[in-house]
Amino acid sequence: MNESTSMHAKSRSRRPQDDTFIDELYDKCMALASNLWWSWTPEVERLFRDLDPVRWRELDHNPIALLSEFTPDRLFERANEMVLFSRINQAYRRLKEYMANHQTWGSTHAGVLGAKPVAYFSAEFGIHESLPIYSGGLGVLSGDHVKSASNLGVPLVAVGLFYAQGYFRQKLDRDGFQHEAYDDTKVEQLPIKPAMDREGNPVLLDIATQTGIIKIKVWKVQVGRVPLYLLDSNVAGNGPEDRQLTSRLYGGDERTRIRQELVLGIGGVKALNAIGISPGVYHLNEGHSAFAPLEVIRYRMESDGLTFEDAVREVSMQTAFTTHTPVPAGHDRFTAELVEEHLGPLREDLGLSPAALVELGQVDPSGSAELFCMTVLGLKLSRTANAVSQLHGSVSRRMWSSLWPTRLEEDVPIGHITNGVHSQTWLANQMRTLYNKHFPVDWTKRLGEPTVWDGILDVDPGELWETHNTLKARMISFIRRRLADQASRRGEDLEAVEFARSVLDPEILTIGFARRFATYKRANLLFSEMERIKSLMNDPHRPIQIVFAGKAHPKDQPGKDFIRSIASLRNDPALKNRVVFVEDYDVNLCRHLVQGVDVWLNNPRRPMEASGTSGQKVVLNGGLNLSILDGWWAEAFDGGNGFAIGNGTHHTSDKISDQRDAESLYQVLENEVAPMFYHRDIDGLPREWVRRMVHSIHTLAWRFSSDRMVMDYAEHVYLPAAGGLSCKM
Repeated sequence: MNESTSMHAKSRSRRPQDDTFIDELYDKCMALASNLWWSWTPEVERLFRDLDPVRWRELDHNPIALLSEFTPDRLFERANEMVLFSRINQAYRRLKEYMANHQTWGSTHAGVLGAKPVAYFSAEFGIHESLPIYSGGLGVLSGDHVKSASNLGVPLVAVGLFYAQGYFRQKLDRDGFQHEAYDDTKVEQLPIKPAMDREGNPVLLDIATQTGIIKIKVWKVQVGRVPLYLLDSNVAGNGPEDRQLTSRLYGGDERTRIRQELVLGIGGVKALNAIGISPGVYHLNEGHSAFAPLEVIRYRMESDGLTFEDAVREVSMQTAFTTHTPVPAGHDRFTAELVEEHLGPLREDLGLSPAALVELGQVDPSGSAELFCMTVLGLKLSRTANAVSQLHGSVSRRMWSSLWPTRLEEDVPIGHITNGVHSQTWLANQMRTLYNKHFPVDWTKRLGEPTVWDGILDVDPGELWETHNTLKARMISFIRRRLADQASRRGEDLEAVEFARSVLDPEILTIGFARRFATYKRANLLFSEMERIKSLMNDPHRPIQIVFAGKAHPKDQPGKDFIRSIASLRNDPALKNRVVFVEDYDVNLCRHLVQGVDVWLNNPRRPMEASGTSGQKVVLNGGLNLSILDGWWAEAFDGGNGFAIGNGTHHTSDKISDQRDAESLYQVLENEVAPMFYHRDIDGLPREWVRRMVHSIHTLAWRFSSDRMVMDYAEHVYLPAAGGLSCKM
């Protein structure tokens, strides 16, 4: 009798002890679903998908939601049908071993943090599409940071906000206009549970303002070895305004923003204290959390009897600040009245006058008209500050040099640690299989080491090209399905829906452009000369097609206009099968695009891109970057691992810069990208193109890994802060 027949027989006539087995099976699956480790562990993700592939897709790849549709008995029957018992047990054992393993990079290189962990504050975390508490690059970067800290065993706890409605869902109408929709998240279908205080009770906090108390509850999400604590204002006792305070990411007016940042910073520190966590390092990821050190200062004054000045000195030694914004308008600023309304009670505990508190957020306190800036507060209260790329470091030193008027610009104490991406999250399974054949057995544990990636040099060019084409075909199939769904939702006729199901050609050079539709990112640069781009895209021998995706902030009308102008190109007969816009950009759509495109286009107005990480995700999967020499690409491009737009300079006139960059973009497409892609040998293989793919992976994948990034933070920021040592970046 085979296993399947035997298990069916048992299910027909179960003995009482079988109930225990069935319940344990369900509990193991729920334990796997409750730790987001599964989201970067392909065999566990496939396990959930195999339970019900259709519902898995419909439920946004949410295993908690999927399991909620199964009773223990039905799960047992499905696992029996699909012969999943051994896979479930193996996955459960792997999770237990992962959580119990103390032989990690962190245990060897960052042991002091075990007693004094890093507290990592961020306004958003992009862990997985099933937990919609992110909007874009900052959140995904935070998610990748947490995942690498988990894999490396760097002791870290993360603090953010729980957005009950997340960021908006994007829908385009027939004319390409963006419309925003907000969905209520079902808490019972998320891998979260109440955080507990030292006495084992759910954490409940009060945050005092001049106009009343904001009550906060705290959720806990387990991300591998890292706990993520999310603060939620939807608490009985709060008024309607405050119950909705944390419902939407980046929603509302300035008053809503400062109240959210009060909850994140002040509430986050209070939450860690209530839980019993005493951090050795406070890492403020962008200015949204810059109120946190003020609460730590207040606590040190109360518990240790320090003066304000002494508490500032000691707390700043523990605090690190990362800035992501090279655009002055992108830094949060508040009026003195808003600051006093929300921080008045804390200010009184600190023994400061209203003016003295506001001065902490001003570059020049003598200028009474200057608004309170969160970035200035973060810089003043941190021992170290860093930008997120080498070029961004230079921009930030120039931008904030007036904070240190006696120093030369190059001596301004803002260093840089270039962003990276979590390889296991963004690497396609097909590429992972290819790497497994040629890389060291433990390569996934050594992603930040350059020698690990030497194995790509041994991969057969034909095998790499075939793998890439498989991923490209998969991406196009996904896009067609999404476009057909879009057309159906808009009520378009059957012909339009059928056209969407056949759009794009797997044999054509395919470019991807997906990111936030801020105007400085110049999504429309490619269409500066319409007749020229039409000629390029419809070249009979070397055609080009491009996929767009991205959201504009609900209040960013120019960004929305960019989306409309591009999305409406589907009505142009010359471009309808060459330009597509896929709505509702999220982690899942990003994953498909970065794994399948031939070329990733990035053309911001230099030097306004702090870092950018989407192109780094493309590298892992063999795609090539075509980018302005800005952000990470300015330090990555070596002439042979992708393509550059422009020469790394920019004109003082935006109009002239745009004209020059558009001309460079056209020339690179015409003279480099398209000729190289379509030049094939006798076997139909574009050997020079594949050689460039190999060189890109070999030179960039390890350098722009979030494992390397977190190791840099540990060595240059966390360890010195926890040990009270000096540090340099």
